[in-house]
Amino acid sequence: MNKMKLGKTGLDISRIGLGTWAIGGGPAFGNQDNKQVSIETIRYALEKNINFLDTAPAYNFGNSEAIVGEAIKEIRDKYIIITKCGITWEREGSFFNKVGERSQFKNLSKESIRLEVESSLKRLQTDYIDVYMTHWQSVEPFFTPISETVAVLNELKAEGKIKAIGAANVDINHVKEYLKYGQLDIVQAKYSVLDRQVEKELLPLCKEHDITLQAYSPLEMGILTGAIEKDYIAPKGTARFGKKWFEPKNLSNAIDMMNKWKPLCEKYHCSIANLAIAWILAQGDNINVLSGSTTKAELDENSKATDINLSEQDKNYIRKLAEDIS
Repeated sequence: MNKMKLGKTGLDISRIGLGTWAIGGGPAFGNQDNKQVSIETIRYALEKNINFLDTAPAYNFGNSEAIVGEAIKEIRDKYIIITKCGITWEREGSFFNKVGERSQFKNLSKESIRLEVESSLKRLQTDYIDVYMTHWQSVEPFFTPISETVAVLNELKAEGKIKAIGAANVDINHVKEYLKYGQLDIVQAKYSVLDRQVEKELLPLCKEHDITLQAYSPLEMGILTGAIEKDYIAPKGTARFGKKWFEPKNLSNAIDMMNKWKPLCEKYHCSIANLAIAWILAQGDNINVLSGSTTKAELDENSKATDINLSEQDKNYIRKLAEDIS
């Protein structure tokens, strides 16, 4: 597993990070929880030289953090951990979404972040968080200026409770505002061969300021594994329901595209998923890929992508096929 620097921190992180949204289980993933398998997967990540873990309180109401905490408690110093703030179900805020029968709210106020960080530290069974990331950006009617949010994050950094600051689901104006008030080391954004929106402005800005861009959903929630059939219907209430690429016509087009990848899979001795992740990694040295593996087998499979060195011609071919259906 190749390593890279995390922003300007000097920390070495694996180029693939382990995302634990699905590991948290809950309604978004069909309640298919298996705590012991999840713990074993998190610990197995180290055997694959994956030391970068991503979690959040919003992932099944703290369950993901609690599982991560249980898995790492005796080997805490081996991992670089991201967790997040700004989504709460315990206090007021701007409505975010409903998970099962429970609502979640956006709140990036100083008071809320102070409460959140203590809850996260407790669930993670640690006394510090490597990267504390704003999960979604503040909106009315409970709007908090980025200057105020960064101020409390800087305080937490000075106190040693967090080591670095990150921001997820941002545009370039958000990033520029963060940079006015403190150091921003990582931005998390959706990025796959089927969703290349970040390339227009966000990725160039991150490169300019030595910010790591961590790509989430690089496999488009499983579509780019090649394992989903054209007649698949995403169940209502799950994370896939209502997403663009799960609409029948788009899903069919994506599968046709992946069928054209098969000669490349033979050339590089890899799977469809390996190729999809390798393509993202090939777009820049400051890019990290978040893999939502839930089992050792998935982790084995996804980690192979770092061994693939795509030629310029093949990178362009993959892009052209995706552009033709976008």
